Parts: sequence; structure tokens; C-alpha cells
Amino acid sequence: MTLPRQLTLDWPHAPSFAREDFLPAPSNRDALDAVDRWPDWTSRTLLLVGPEGAGKSHLAAVWGAAAGALMVHAETLNEATLEVATQAGALVIEDADRVGQGEARLFHVVNGALQRNAWLLMTARTAPDAWGLRTPDLVSRLRLAPVVRLGAPDDELTEAVLFKLFSDRQLQVEPHVIAYIGLRIERSLGAARNFVALLDRESLSRGRRVTRVMASEILREARPESESP
Repeated sequence: MTLPRQLTLDWPHAPSFAREDFLPAPSNRDALDAVDRWPDWTSRTLLLVGPEGAGKSHLAAVWGAAAGALMVHAETLNEATLEVATQAGALVIEDADRVGQGEARLFHVVNGALQRNAWLLMTARTAPDAWGLRTPDLVSRLRLAPVVRLGAPDDELTEAVLFKLFSDRQLQVEPHVIAYIGLRIERSLGAARNFVALLDRESLSRGRRVTRVMASEILREARPESESP
């Protein structure tokens, strides 16, 4: 028998990027230490590099709050944000490797920050040499930035993140269910965030708490049959 489903509303949900909500682990320890050392950096710039969902944006937000930084995304740089960014004393450039057609704007921002001796933190999935940049002066400036790498989360961190994400949404989920999910989703914090959002929506739709059976059903729907748990 098919259970009736309730109408669900997509209420806006913003994860907490507070310092106390960042979960330290071996995969992100170096990056966390680097952010916490500010302003005692050896350089005015820092580049956080790691896979999507590794915690770069959270650390960038932590540093941005401490430094009073302006936060911009490289792929959405335009004339309006460019003018503001070139005057900031502290600046976060998110997803710098996704700058695309805005390479000239990125060069202008980075070069201006170096000339003003401003603080600059950038996030990216890879080091600058892999971005496919065509501006030699931009590449040479980015190569001067110290690079700190974040790795993919391990089992312990994945479960801790799932617990936090469920708590952020005020969902009470049994530890064995969290462990079950953690072993079967893609090993990234982004995947954990997306899966929790799916379960939250499904739980609201059914008017039931999150269970292992529900998680298993969502996993099967999200994967090809041959990859089902």
C-alpha cells in the first residue's frame, strides 16, 4: 500500500559556517591551522585547495568573518563587484578555478590586492597550474600564494558531518542510520549535504522520521540498479 504524502514546502535552509561548527579531522587539519594562524601568515595570501565539499567554503567563511573580508565568487565577477573587490582590505575569492571567461577580472582583483598589500584568501579544487589560465602574469602571481590542501573526509568525519547536517535541520536520526548512510554515499561533504536534503524532504513528505529503510530507498533511487547498496 502506498502511503499518502504530505505537501512539502522548500523552506530556505542555510548551514552554519561558524567556527565552532567546523569539524576538525586529519583531512582538514592543515587548512584549519592555517586559517587559525591569521594574521600571523608568512604571506598576505592563502590558497585552499581540495575536492568539492571538503570544507573550503566553511573555512573561507570563518576567515572572512575574522578578517572582515569581502566575499566574492570568481565565476560571478562583474564590473560592480570588481570595483568593490579592488578596494577591499581583506578579500575571499571562492572557486577561483571556475573563473572561466572572467580571467581578466580575476587578474585585476588579484593584482590589485597584491599592490595594496591586502589580505587575500582563495578557494579552488586544484592548484593554479591546472586551471587552464592564459594570462602569464596571473599564473605567476597565483604561484606565489601558499597552498594548503584539504582531503576528502574519512568515515569518522563523514558521520560527524551527517550528524551536524541532520541537527541543523532539527532531524533526530539514530546513530546506526547515520553510519549506514556514511558508508554508502559519495565521500564528500557536498554529497552528504545533498543526501540529507533529500532525506529531509522525503521525511516531511511521508510525515515520518528518517529510518534506515527510507535511507536505503533514497540511495536506490539515486544510483543505477547495479550500484545499489
